Order: sequence, then structure tokens, then C-alpha cells
Amino acid sequence: MKRFGLSIVLVTLGLTVLGALGVAHALTTISFDLVPVNANCLPDAMGDVTVLHKEDTLGVDTLHLDARGLPAHTDFAVFLTSADAFATPSFVAVEYIGDFTTNAAGVGSLKVDAIIAEAFVSTLVGTTRVRADLDHLVFWFADLAQAQAACTSLTAITPFDGDGQAGPAAMSSQGATGLEQFP
Repeated sequence: MKRFGLSIVLVTLGLTVLGALGVAHALTTISFDLVPVNANCLPDAMGDVTVLHKEDTLGVDTLHLDARGLPAHTDFAVFLTSADAFATPSFVAVEYIGDFTTNAAGVGSLKVDAIIAEAFVSTLVGTTRVRADLDHLVFWFADLAQAQAACTSLTAITPFDGDGQAGPAAMSSQGATGLEQFP
């Protein structure tokens, strides 16, 4: 009788482990490219983002951002944005997720563990509370002086850094990112 009960426990445990392994292999991966906001200023800039959507099983997603062709030793602030990032008025909803500094070769990367694929903010439009999905990514020069050193024509001061004094946007996702499939 004890042997029968132990067998049931072992079979149940085995099925649980196999089920967990199946979930681990079923993670959704979302990838999209970043393009320069001002191609005249950053003609060689390229970037790509990969998001491992694992929030449903592990509580957070993992975002990997890799960029190259940027100015050396330059700081950038990274934000998730709503789809209206470059509409008028722009940037209705944004969320700061991290920053990175390029190396001597103009290469930078960032890894963020947070809710990415289902990120949203709740905001007021008039007197009505609405949801704004954060399904795009933009990064800004974190320092206006560094932006001007890279391209003298950049003069816009933006609030997109911790001290509220950043340069203009450097790179962004454009078009569908794949994040919009997660309401």
C-alpha cells in the first residue's frame, strides 16, 4: 500500500516538473529595431531590442537593448513610451526604465528586468481616467552638452533625465514593436 502511494507521488511530481519545463520553453520573445531620430546627426547608429516576455510565469520580463554607431562615452536615458511618441502633442505617456553609457567604440547596452510587454500608465484625459499602453521605446541624450558635441545643431533641452536637463531623442522604435499585442 505504501509503495502504491509513493508511486502516485513520484508520477505527480514528474508531471509537475515536465509541465514546468514546458512553460519555460513557451516564453514569447519580441524583437524590434531602433532607428536614429535624427539620421543626419547619427548616420551610423543602429540598435535592437529583445524582450523575453516571462512576466506571467516569473513576475518580470527581461529587456535587452544593444546600440552601436553612437558617440563614444555618451550617456543615454531609456524610456518606454506610448505609440504617440512623435505625434503632436508628443509623449503623452512615458516611463523611465534605465540608462547606459557608450564605450570608446560607441557601443552601449542595457538589461532591464521589469514588466515591459504589458507596461501601461493610467492617466487623465479631461476628467476621464484612461489607460495608455507603453509599447514603444525611445532613448535620449542624457546630457545636452554631450548631444551638442555629437551634433552641433542639437539645441533642444528636454526633461528626459533624472536632473530634468537632457538633450533630444537619439533613437526610437518606429512602427509596430510587437509589444502592442499585450493589452
